[in-house]
Amino acid sequence: MDTVAAWRDYEPEAAALPGMSLGDLLASGPPAEAAARLWRRGARRVRLPGTTDLRPDANEDPATAARTVRTLCLVRELTAHAVYVEWRLRTAPEADAWRPLNHLQPPLSLTGPPDPEPALRAWRKEHYLCKCLWRQGPGFIQIRDRRWGDLIRFTVDEPDYQEAIGLLAQGAPASAVPPAILDAFRSERLVGDVGPMVWWYPYRVRRWIQEAMAI
Repeated sequence: MDTVAAWRDYEPEAAALPGMSLGDLLASGPPAEAAARLWRRGARRVRLPGTTDLRPDANEDPATAARTVRTLCLVRELTAHAVYVEWRLRTAPEADAWRPLNHLQPPLSLTGPPDPEPALRAWRKEHYLCKCLWRQGPGFIQIRDRRWGDLIRFTVDEPDYQEAIGLLAQGAPASAVPPAILDAFRSERLVGDVGPMVWWYPYRVRRWIQEAMAI
């Protein structure tokens, strides 16, 4: 995926007005950089081509898995910038296969779960910004996760774990991450496996859902 369609406004009615379309914009390179570049160009609504397919048999090829992970990371980074993302998703057939992704902008269409329409309605109803994020502190990383309802907080101060997060944030082969670290992240449902690739679920905070408080 090298280009995406983009508009200057979130609402489709406003996006359809003259001068609101940005046309096809380049979205290549690291996902965080691509999302920031789109934001600076004025993109507030972005449409990704095709359908992101998370079925295991669709990602056996390493190159295909890498493309799938890159798309997911781009959706994650655009969500962090509060960009409305038009994308389509196909998951594995498990009923809750979508739930680890419910911090991302809900897709336009969802296939895979036995009852995809109720699942998609729940995703749209429950979605809000900053649902699963991480932020960098002096010598530590803090993760705040509300995907499952209650707030779960993690503090990562081990340098090797922080290094792994930096690697996984762009997606990486599972073999590139120490097994013990990867197992720890999997046990906390902070990473997703796509074929031989693994990617980091939380996004780095870019937009807060409310203004900072003055004390």
